[in-house]
Amino acid sequence: MSARVDASAATVHWGYLDATLPPAAEIDSGEVVTISTVSGPPEALPPPPAIVPRALHDIHGAKTRRMLPGHMCTGPIAVRDAKPGQVLQVDIEDIALHYDWGYVACRPLRGALPLDFAEAHLIHVSLERNRMVGRLPWGAEIPLRPFFGVMANAPPRAWGMVSSIQPRQFGGNMDNKELIAGTTLYLPIFVDGALFSVGDGHGAQGDGEVCVNAIETGLIGRFRLTVRDDMKLTWPMA
Repeated sequence: MSARVDASAATVHWGYLDATLPPAAEIDSGEVVTISTVSGPPEALPPPPAIVPRALHDIHGAKTRRMLPGHMCTGPIAVRDAKPGQVLQVDIEDIALHYDWGYVACRPLRGALPLDFAEAHLIHVSLERNRMVGRLPWGAEIPLRPFFGVMANAPPRAWGMVSSIQPRQFGGNMDNKELIAGTTLYLPIFVDGALFSVGDGHGAQGDGEVCVNAIETGLIGRFRLTVRDDMKLTWPMA
């Protein structure tokens, strides 16, 4: 069996994770779910001929953002019979491009080059699915190696609404470029159903976000979610 959850104003929570979010879908342990994600505030949208998904405009219009800044996360996905203290095994079976574009921004006093940019500067990157490269405005090309910056279970209920920015015991904004298709992530479970969410799609990234961005873009991931009651974890493991 498999399920699919697409990013929409009803399935995206922007900037936060919360144990009280209603599930966008529910699956059995060991089943596969395909999840599409979106990325980009209104000021980061590209001009034509780049294609902006209708869902992204809907999300902007719905004002679903709760914390500033933060990531657009699709979900959560509930896994039946998952209980606190268990572990969710996330097999990342496939990651595909959702957009034909991405963006990168540099800002004064931000990141590892705080004095190199006197003004905020945003560029759009054309993404070519057939060759899996990103083409910069001046023609240089970057090989694409897509991954999700944010993969997370819900935080403990007592924590309330938690920003998506800081990675914590439940996962979150790990920005680990090695978590590509074919890898496995293990996340501690803190609430019934685990409540798995994903977002912050990256087309490519180095060993860190020097300007506090990777190539930010929308992705489509296929995940097999399996509850493990034979493991005990305090922090994520991959």
